[in-house]
Amino acid sequence: MPEKVRLDIAIAEYPHTAKLISGEIGIEGVEANFIRVVPQIGAFRRMVRDVEFDVCELAPTTYIIARAHGAPFIALPIFVMRSFHHGTMVKLPDAGIAGPRDLEGKKVGIRAYSVTTCVWNRQILEEEFGVDTSKITWVVDDEEHVTALKLPPNVVRAPEGRSLYDMMRNGEIVAGSSGNSGVGRTGSPTGGWQTVRTDWPKLIPDAAERERAAYAATGVYPMHGTIVVKDAVLAEHPWVARSIRDAFQRARDDWMAGWEQGIGDSKDDAKYRRLAGIVGDPLPYGLQPNLPTINALRTAAHKQGLTPRLMELDEIFVDPDKLQ
Repeated sequence: MPEKVRLDIAIAEYPHTAKLISGEIGIEGVEANFIRVVPQIGAFRRMVRDVEFDVCELAPTTYIIARAHGAPFIALPIFVMRSFHHGTMVKLPDAGIAGPRDLEGKKVGIRAYSVTTCVWNRQILEEEFGVDTSKITWVVDDEEHVTALKLPPNVVRAPEGRSLYDMMRNGEIVAGSSGNSGVGRTGSPTGGWQTVRTDWPKLIPDAAERERAAYAATGVYPMHGTIVVKDAVLAEHPWVARSIRDAFQRARDDWMAGWEQGIGDSKDDAKYRRLAGIVGDPLPYGLQPNLPTINALRTAAHKQGLTPRLMELDEIFVDPDKLQ
């Protein structure tokens, strides 16, 4: 093994990455300099605009768009956050929204058009409910991370100084992505925002049942936090890909050894116990077990106008075992 390579690494701390960040589990051949960015979304923009880190956790749609526009980094098949999205859209009561098809011709609030949660939301609306999402006006109040992205004409900005939360509360939009990806925030997205508790009803009330049915039918298990590495690092030190993959796998396996015995009471521990009841392994790494999901997202990104063409698998992911 060559001398250790110093790498600046920006990833969020989860139960399954904590021992990597603490150094208890090392990355072979790497002197890891972990840089904490809170929230991790701040690292997304710094990576896609300034390529600030050697290794970074990115939202996968942000990454695919950046790669389509020539970003000098590539993803490893390591996904440190997973979630289904049937329950992540809410609607305004008494706005005539009986079901998803009623969103056509209406205004819906999302933080930005390329937010991965919102991409998965549109995929669900289109493929499971037959919604023509081009007939929805998507109201956004934040910048797209990738500045070169050209948005479709049905995407409009919220009025200056207005939050999506306020707009929905006032009936100016009738639905939105919940939480921080949409209407669950107040304040400026660039000048500082606060999470707000909301009690708007779910757009898809039988979300839990639909999650199970969709996974059984398609094998798609939506991913989020995706690990990317600079092209220049892999060109000079191709073995780094395997070292990073192996370290993330060891950290995940170490966490799961206790998690499977009921150890751990964080929100993530509870979330992955619920998801495991649907998918089995709640955090699968590697290309093969994730192909249905990767293919679904790269297809959705193209269909929704986020990439100028369908990105090929080997353009956006590298197999660590094929690098020496």
